[in-house]
Amino acid sequence: MPQINRRTLLAGVAATGALAATAGIAAEDLVSATPNLAGKSVLITGCSTGFGRLAAEHFARSGAKVFATMRNLPRAEATELGKIAADDNLDIHIIEIDVLLDDQVTAGVARAMEINGGPIDVLINNAGLSFGGPIEIQDMEATQLTFDTNVFGPQRMIRAVLPAMRDVKSGLIINVASQLGRVIAPSFGMYSPTKFALEALSEGLAYELVPHGVDVTVIEPGGYPTNIWRNANTNSLALLERADEKHTSGYPQLISGLGQRTGGGATDPMDVPRAMAEVIAMPAGTRPLRRAVHPGSKPQLAINALTAEVQVEWLGASPYGPWIKAAHNV
Repeated sequence: MPQINRRTLLAGVAATGALAATAGIAAEDLVSATPNLAGKSVLITGCSTGFGRLAAEHFARSGAKVFATMRNLPRAEATELGKIAADDNLDIHIIEIDVLLDDQVTAGVARAMEINGGPIDVLINNAGLSFGGPIEIQDMEATQLTFDTNVFGPQRMIRAVLPAMRDVKSGLIINVASQLGRVIAPSFGMYSPTKFALEALSEGLAYELVPHGVDVTVIEPGGYPTNIWRNANTNSLALLERADEKHTSGYPQLISGLGQRTGGGATDPMDVPRAMAEVIAMPAGTRPLRRAVHPGSKPQLAINALTAEVQVEWLGASPYGPWIKAAHNV
């Protein structure tokens, strides 16, 4: 069997890019055959709807043992997923985890490792939420909840799985950020700040885990028609209802459409689980630090390339250089 290394992988990417160019398609938008995930154990947060729900079923149908976690059990979404798993003989285990609660995170991860008989291979931090509106109207309740869910939640999960991953010098952490974690649009409240924080957390973690054999990848979706829009509308209307006029009066244009947002158009949310599966199936040490996912514009790509160049130039010759270069596949 030929040795797989960065050079051979890049050659394959170049060939794919050439094919895509002739068809007018970006190479990263080409969907490969479904990877075989047999033997992989995957724990996903936020599996009641959206990317998490789709990923749980997709990975299980690809052969993985899936720990689909969600909060507030019992709930209809868990019952439905459990029935699908039973009917189709899928290896899906539904576990209650609210990423806001330390005890549930600790107990849920311990339960998953008990069922798995050892460390989890892949953690996917997918749970997230959003409030819309200008920054000034984001009260501390909304601000704290957004950061607690989108940043502190992943940190709780990371701390729960990492000791066992480091012990076996193997593992993958996928953090679901957003293209709005690299570019900024007005009136998305604390969503971009939290996703920027998750990006920084992920990159720092990726460097630190190089000597431990654990990979980190950030998935950066563009807009997709999932429940995050509906939930954000509900959150935004509740925020407006309790907001003080002294904060809202300056932003009539930014506030007028709150509670009515939709997004994603006709795009297919399955793009995200497919991209995750491709990353999971890649050989350890070759996975990308960031993966932008959307069939349309991906404005963060230029930023990703520039920051990688800056990081390598800044720290590449330092004692941290091997970690920086490994994380950026240089």
